[in-house]
Amino acid sequence: MIKIIAHAVLTALLLPSLVAAAEAQGSSIDEIISSSERTVATAEETPSAVPDDGLTTATEEQLRKEFARYRRLVQAGTLDEADNAAKKIVEMAIRIYGSGSREMASALNNLSVVQHSTGQYNAAIQNFTSAVEIIEVVEDRLNGALINPLKGLGASQLASGQLDQARKTFYRAAHITHVNKGPHNLDQIEIFESIADICIRMGNTKAARDALDRIHILNVKHFEKDPMGLLPSLMNRATWQRRAGNYKGERATYRRVIRIIESNSGKNNKLLVEPLRKLGESFYFIDTTLDQSNRVMLNGEIYFKRSVRIAEKSDDIDRREYAAAKLALADYYIYSDSNRSTLLFNRARRIYASVWQYLSVDEERLSLRSELLSEAAPIKTHRLPIYAGGSSNEGLSSDDIGTGRVVVQYNVSARGRVRNLQSEVFPFEFNDMQRMVHREMHSRIYRPRIVDGEPVETLGIIFEHPFSYRLTDLEALRTALALKKKPKNE
Repeated sequence: MIKIIAHAVLTALLLPSLVAAAEAQGSSIDEIISSSERTVATAEETPSAVPDDGLTTATEEQLRKEFARYRRLVQAGTLDEADNAAKKIVEMAIRIYGSGSREMASALNNLSVVQHSTGQYNAAIQNFTSAVEIIEVVEDRLNGALINPLKGLGASQLASGQLDQARKTFYRAAHITHVNKGPHNLDQIEIFESIADICIRMGNTKAARDALDRIHILNVKHFEKDPMGLLPSLMNRATWQRRAGNYKGERATYRRVIRIIESNSGKNNKLLVEPLRKLGESFYFIDTTLDQSNRVMLNGEIYFKRSVRIAEKSDDIDRREYAAAKLALADYYIYSDSNRSTLLFNRARRIYASVWQYLSVDEERLSLRSELLSEAAPIKTHRLPIYAGGSSNEGLSSDDIGTGRVVVQYNVSARGRVRNLQSEVFPFEFNDMQRMVHREMHSRIYRPRIVDGEPVETLGIIFEHPFSYRLTDLEALRTALALKKKPKNE
């Protein structure tokens, strides 16, 4: 019998709002997954079709009732009781349908989703794998029912640091979508986004760009007669291009978005505000994929200014988008104030003051003001390393991997500069990681905290950066440190 791990604690993945949304759409409660969790497999409903053998009808009815109870407990937030219900559902599925049934695979998938959401990645990997194995035996290795547990398996492998295994799992899920839904189905987009994410984390920007290009081809084919319908996918593509460090490609994508909007809706349409702002922000970064001779230092001021002009002329623009456009221009002046120019700083101050006033009208705007201006916010950041020693943890089990953290404390001046930065690393032996994080944090420039319309200093900001390391590396560092301390005459 395939080994079952039936311990689970239900958390935020199954929020009451998701339950309500699912019921409104007539869907399973776990078929709706937030965009931030899109790589996690969705859980499946307890099957409605049951064997008509006249022997287990009462028990099957109990199973359906238990699943309904489970949903109510999740909705009510009664997590301990819901945990017991989840375990009971798995046990009942084994008793009714057997350990090698499709129904059992669904129960395992449901349990695995919960385990993933609560950080029980090893348990989730084992149960997703078991669900896959069951479906392969009952159906075949290319059956469409494999897509869901494979996505979950890939997500759990990714979360546990098994990047190469996760990449292979997602590629298999993509292949199965091709077989069952055709090579141009849009369901595979989220799978390729997961692959792109993995490749970026592994530092393989070429493979990440290949995955992003496949996503783009799928969207272009789907929206070939609807250029305005293509805009959301283009905006998403630009976001991924920035993550992959393809800043030249990002700018080309935003310019394409701008051309489409101008051609279809005019040159002063409010839809231009966001892509113009983001195009301006892209010039904070230098495309390191280009030869040194081809790197041109440009700035995005012209795009920030145009974004603000359109926002100010649009009576029905979203308040958040209006504030974001104005703040982006002020942030640009703060960022450019490397020589402590009074002129640039005063420009930023005036804009911050106007945004403060704009967001001080009613309760809704006050809430947005608090979100945008009550804390210092970085204008530009670079990705921090997630592995100590510069190498991934491929081929290692979770028992061979440790988790460390760098803790940084610093102030941010009224001009957005980092001051009085101090850092510690745990375990203390990983001082190379500490130095990298220290340098990155010290180089950051912030939108200063705004109080009563004025930029002010922020004291005692705490930032923590987690990282993973090989236990063998830690032992080697400790050995090397011990040898340094050892007297030469010994």
